[in-house]
Amino acid sequence: MPPGLSERGSLTPRDRLIVALDIPDVGVARRLVERFGGSAVFYKVGMELAYGGGLPFVSELAAGAKQVFLDLKLHDIPNTVERATAQAAKLGARFLTIHAFPQSMRAAVAGAKGSGMQILAVTVLTSYDDADLFDACYRFGVVETVRRRAEQAHELGVDGLVASPAEAAMLRQAVGRAMLLVTPGVRPAGAAAGDQKRVAAPAEAIRNGADFLVVGRPVTEAGDPRAAAEAIVAEIASVQT
Repeated sequence: MPPGLSERGSLTPRDRLIVALDIPDVGVARRLVERFGGSAVFYKVGMELAYGGGLPFVSELAAGAKQVFLDLKLHDIPNTVERATAQAAKLGARFLTIHAFPQSMRAAVAGAKGSGMQILAVTVLTSYDDADLFDACYRFGVVETVRRRAEQAHELGVDGLVASPAEAAMLRQAVGRAMLLVTPGVRPAGAAAGDQKRVAAPAEAIRNGADFLVVGRPVTEAGDPRAAAEAIVAEIASVQT
């Protein structure tokens, strides 16, 4: 059974690092996990790997005592989201993401009921800024959209939120410690931002209130992935309270 919110205080620095397996091939992903060894215990399987045959790999990781963040960002009519969530729960993932639209959040909560899998609502993608939201016909900028979606998610019984480190402190004021907070867009010092627009270093994200940090290319593309992961775990440990 995945740990609940009440067990947040028992998380070790290593538990809080989620390594994003944003790669297209299951064989490559499996070898990468082997290279990490005990330096990483939590992995993200996103759309690229999932659509490349990676859904059975979720169960494989779970059977190997790894935690899995299934990042599919579901958003469809409520019946489809509810039933898809119920199917995803059978894979053994700890987290499943949905886009933070009320119908989808409500349906995902229903689909996950009794499974132990926790639902995370994606507030605003970390590649977006205010101009991107306005181009997409949104009424509000990033901060206000994130805040409003977080409050809706809380009211609907969603377990946690996905938001950039830039909004973490604001979200802690908005929803307190009632929800898990998972932050992508985390970049160690000196790492390229890539296509991310709202980023922060690991220590800053933790100080701002993040429970889990999602890190991909800075560790998976490092010359020594294990050492890169260990460096982030050490940075988390330096500020963990």
